Amino acid sequence: MRFQGVKGTRDFYPEDMALRNWLTETWRRVSVRNGFEEYDGPIFEPLELYTAKSGEEIVQQLFHLTDRGGRRLAIRPEMTPTLARMISARAQSLPRPIKWFSIPRLCRAERPQKGRLREFFQWNVDIVGTDDVRADAETILVAVDFLREVGLSPADCRVRINSRPLVAAILADLHVPPDRLPKAYALLDKSDKVPREALAAMWTEAFDNTPPFGRIEPLLGVEGLDRAEAMIEGDAAQWPGAAPAMAAVRTLFERLGQFGITEYCVFDMSVVRGLAYYTGIVYEIFDAGRQHRAAGGGGRYDNLLADLGGPPMPGVGFGMGDVVILDVLRERGRIPAPQRTLDVYVIAAEAALEPRAMQLVAALRGRGVAADFSYRPQPLGKLLRAASERGAARAVILGQETRENGLVTVKDLVSGRQVRRAWDQFLAEPLAPVPDDA
Repeated sequence: MRFQGVKGTRDFYPEDMALRNWLTETWRRVSVRNGFEEYDGPIFEPLELYTAKSGEEIVQQLFHLTDRGGRRLAIRPEMTPTLARMISARAQSLPRPIKWFSIPRLCRAERPQKGRLREFFQWNVDIVGTDDVRADAETILVAVDFLREVGLSPADCRVRINSRPLVAAILADLHVPPDRLPKAYALLDKSDKVPREALAAMWTEAFDNTPPFGRIEPLLGVEGLDRAEAMIEGDAAQWPGAAPAMAAVRTLFERLGQFGITEYCVFDMSVVRGLAYYTGIVYEIFDAGRQHRAAGGGGRYDNLLADLGGPPMPGVGFGMGDVVILDVLRERGRIPAPQRTLDVYVIAAEAALEPRAMQLVAALRGRGVAADFSYRPQPLGKLLRAASERGAARAVILGQETRENGLVTVKDLVSGRQVRRAWDQFLAEPLAPVPDDA
């Protein structure tokens, strides 16, 4: 019987694993240099941790089970609830602000499609314990720092920013009741995912065309801070509640300017984010042509800890999944070339020297040098090709000179240069470069 991997999951062969490690190590490096500390939690959580935040309907979007003790559990689909639970448990002892990041494996029980799988890795960056707008700006700075790190310019990716309070004020001015705002957010969040005709039909069904979708649709095309301010200030009577929220957005962009990243940032009123817990600034990271799903997104969630039974603590953060960002990097030609992972490949040119080759391999590994060898005796040319295919930086050949004079031949597999060195000299400096005149 032949088995296949589960649909919506991936096998990571060594070359795939190398790329995944490159991405996660880049996320980690960017996080640490921005002053964030790494955390993690269990892959299982109580199902109630998610239903308390999103209602029972979320159960259909999760992989869930009942354990032998009758407890309902879920494989984590996101990290923010785990973050909230962990911080709540030690809220009194953690210094503020709390700046944490994580790179968990997550699972969602949904139909696999382009840019969206059932199992994926996600970079999460959060600041908890302050409502200072600089925290909002700093999380965006971290995201932009990563984009710069991997060679994505503002011509490649942009951070599209909106404000939940601004959207709420505009919807209130259009007479959408407060208890209907979550539904309105969820529908508006689909504006870049479904055709406008379908979105209009969904809006009409949900709101009985009050207000009519025709009043909402023009707002989805408002892009650019100056244009948004002109719309609101130009018709103050139509939008009486929007001015304070607009001023807060302007303050955020001033902070982004101080961080020197406004070229990556654009105001976009169509960005709403469907999750109900967002309370302030929200943003999503898209490729410039918007040919892909959002590569990442987040915002401010000032009530989440309290909603999950913890102390009232404001928070802001974002998540970036590995699937879409790797698609964008491939499209832009920014996937790095495979890195050499082997320092030394040891070759016994004579069968009688194989025991000494094994001794040399063990000695190199004991010194922290990545070393390997072939199990099969083969002609020297084939073994040198095998060394190159393994990505070795150099080959060390044990032959007649080793047997007679205790010398090894060190061959640089990039330049092709080679030099002979005494056994002890080589072991003392196994990674010493082969000189140009060799």
